[in-house]
Amino acid sequence: MASWTLREAEEAPKVVERLLRENGPEVRSLARFLRKKPPALVLTAARGSSDHAALFAKYLLEARLLWPVLSLAPSVLTLYGARPKVPFPSLLLAFSQSGESPDVVEAVRAYRAQGVLTVALVNREESPLAASSEVVLPLHAGEERAVAATKSFLAMLAATAQLLAHLLEEPRLEEALPALPEAMARALGVEGSLEYLQEAENLFALGRGFTYPVALEAALKLKEVAGLHAEGLSAAEFLHGPQALLEPGFPVLALVQGDEARESLLATLEGLKAKGAHLLVLSPDPDALALADTPLRLPLALAPELTPLLLVQGFYPLAEALARARGLDPDRPRHLTKVTRTR
Repeated sequence: MASWTLREAEEAPKVVERLLRENGPEVRSLARFLRKKPPALVLTAARGSSDHAALFAKYLLEARLLWPVLSLAPSVLTLYGARPKVPFPSLLLAFSQSGESPDVVEAVRAYRAQGVLTVALVNREESPLAASSEVVLPLHAGEERAVAATKSFLAMLAATAQLLAHLLEEPRLEEALPALPEAMARALGVEGSLEYLQEAENLFALGRGFTYPVALEAALKLKEVAGLHAEGLSAAEFLHGPQALLEPGFPVLALVQGDEARESLLATLEGLKAKGAHLLVLSPDPDALALADTPLRLPLALAPELTPLLLVQGFYPLAEALARARGLDPDRPRHLTKVTRTR
């Protein structure tokens, strides 16, 4: 019987199809408001995988709309009792599967009280986070039984891309969105496996630009479901110290797509290959795959704002299979529960 982790990952294309359909009117209304009154600052609040989705939003909004985005440190509010001032108008995007973590909820309440427009991208509509937010964009993922988030994370990325598509003045991305669910279904058919990692103890996961947040997500999933110590990094940041840990055969997972960061990332991978790293490359790009010791071929690509979703969609079944190969139950990571409450 397939694990819940795998089954829920495979449900993600239908989830995203439903999200794009059901959230359309609310997203269009929100986008019209924000185009008329663009925020001077965008704040994000999230934990765990949701914080990787928030980082994805930062890259999209900064690169495509030139809106500055700042990730809140919830402990500044909850433990230090401080309320940093923000310019007006500001926007706060809160990302959560459960909507129950007290620190994220408290951040939303505090900044809504200051007049910040608060938007929750949340799976549970009957949650404290949804109740505390002015606008709610449901993820429509349904119940997630596996501890590790899969379909809800992909729904967060899709919701972010949908909002960006309606904020942009040109129709390129909006016209590309309808193809996303089918492309995600096809992305489940990545060619290759993570067999090289069956006995591994450590790994670096690298991305650059739009693929950096999904490299962080890949590293987290390897920790959670496969019990593998994996560190996600920007490929640029990796060169500023962590590469000192490289030795012959050290596994490095790279997530590569064909956007403005491509050439820089390929140059970094060439350097790492020369240093003896074992490159596992997940990509639709033939040049990137040619550098790989373990190629993981994604069967297609979309717009660069959407291909990161395909990379994650293709990665989840690989991580689930690795967990089983390492003798672990991917649905029950050690020491973890589905809902984590921090303050």
